[in-house]
Amino acid sequence: MYFRYGDKETGYLKERDPKLGELIDLIGPVQRQVDPDLFSSVVHHIIGQQISTKAQQTIWQRMQGTLGQVNASTILAAGIERLQGCGISFRKAEYITDFAQKVQKGQFDLQTIWQMPDEEAIQALSSLKGIGVWTAEMILLFCMERPDILSFDDLAIQRGLRMVYHHRRIDRKLFERYRRRFHPYGSVASLYLWAVAGGAVPGMKDYAPKKVSPNKKNAKRKAVSPTKKGLPGAD
Repeated sequence: MYFRYGDKETGYLKERDPKLGELIDLIGPVQRQVDPDLFSSVVHHIIGQQISTKAQQTIWQRMQGTLGQVNASTILAAGIERLQGCGISFRKAEYITDFAQKVQKGQFDLQTIWQMPDEEAIQALSSLKGIGVWTAEMILLFCMERPDILSFDDLAIQRGLRMVYHHRRIDRKLFERYRRRFHPYGSVASLYLWAVAGGAVPGMKDYAPKKVSPNKKNAKRKAVSPTKKGLPGAD
């Protein structure tokens, strides 16, 4: 199952931003998988933090093979050690177990999250251990299919904005300008900015200032340092 969008969303973005519109036509439809199960989506996102997509998929497949269904009951029945046996770190296993306990005890109501506006849902999800604002935003997009998610904390989104609009850096004020421009279809804009950042359009470059290595900085300092008597600043 993929994130659902169509001509309504792309047509709006093309009208609002011709530059992005050109890329939408060039790239074509973007297919990004979604998981409509909120419980498994939260678990999946906790697993995926700070590891590669391939490692995340491997661990998720092991967990499904071990537990059968991934839900609060099977997580709690497995216990932390068994979860670790799937390749999850001890801390992530603790986070997942804590989440499952809250759901089972009714302390965290998954159905209520579906009814919340975006900001409230992000706040509620980020109150969970192991879930930050960026992760909560990704859950809203790739589980709940909320239409207007554009994350400032997503480095690939910032990279895509720099590449499309030739900015050297994206600060919060500039980012909010684009958020307003893409509203109410920020999620579709995100799909295309991720595609650009991932190299979907050959030849596009990132306009961020190049980082200078410490060795090069030191070499530059030595090159400009006065070394002879009589030069300004020399002894």
